[in-house]
Amino acid sequence: MTPPDTPYPTRQLPLGVQLAVTHRFETFHEGPNREAVAALARLVAEAAGPPLWLHGPPGSGRSHLLQAACARAGESGLTAAYLPLAAARAADPAMLAGFERLGLVALDDVDAIAGHAGWERALFSLWNELAAERGRLVLAARAPPAALPFGLPDLASRLCASEVHRLQALGEAEQAEALARRARHRGLELPPDTLAYLTRRAPRDFAALCRLLDALDSESLAAQRRLTVPFVREWLSRAG
Repeated sequence: MTPPDTPYPTRQLPLGVQLAVTHRFETFHEGPNREAVAALARLVAEAAGPPLWLHGPPGSGRSHLLQAACARAGESGLTAAYLPLAAARAADPAMLAGFERLGLVALDDVDAIAGHAGWERALFSLWNELAAERGRLVLAARAPPAALPFGLPDLASRLCASEVHRLQALGEAEQAEALARRARHRGLELPPDTLAYLTRRAPRDFAALCRLLDALDSESLAAQRRLTVPFVREWLSRAG
């Protein structure tokens, strides 16, 4: 589910899921993942080819790209839904009913429902119905479909027929460049010395680094202070 002021149509979900406003193609630093990003953008624009499967380690940008695809679809006038299955696993799989009428369905954390009979049957039905309706389907997990323990053979074979792309985590220099891009998108002044300090002292997990930047943005606004090295050092000492 997206915030009320989001200017594009999305499926309303019972989990309180919201698309992050910063998760757009424009804010994603492609690095070694240029081919995967191009394939995803092409699927959203043209509905060409089979469903797309993205996999990679934490912090490689899976969730960012799935949400970016939903945003791009919405901007093009398509209805879209983003659903993280790790959060939905305890819910009734029947919640997928009706998704086949959407222009784009983006399912994250698909590995969370591997081996869960009810969810596997629901996903199998959705796959077939989206194919019949010419809807777009994007899936993401930590591993490729062939490496996951799906119990429904027909579902496993369809998932393995996806166009599969492996996402690579960014290196240290690329993380710094991506973080600077994220700051610019937020309208946040992030001086080079502060950026260098953050990338030296913060976790190497890029997703955690982004959460840290978002928290610092809110803190600097509340304190009416710039993101200088002394301010960041002081905040980290309190937060740590």
